[in-house]
Amino acid sequence: MSTNVGGIDRVFRIIVGLAIVFWGLLYGNFWGLIGLVPLLTGIMQKCPVYILTGFNTCDVKEELNKQG
Repeated sequence: MSTNVGGIDRVFRIIVGLAIVFWGLLYGNFWGLIGLVPLLTGIMQKCPVYILTGFNTCDVKEELNKQG
């Protein structure tokens, strides 16, 4: 399966995910677990919502390099 999260989108997801997880840990709040969603989708470069909608933020060159 090809990636559909790339570039700025990936960096943004990782930063926001880490911030939410850190916030949850700082305040002892389980809502911080929500931060795992953007964090994992940024790390894995695959977003289930993007798959359902056919949206893709990866560059064509970047995707071709990973396939071949």
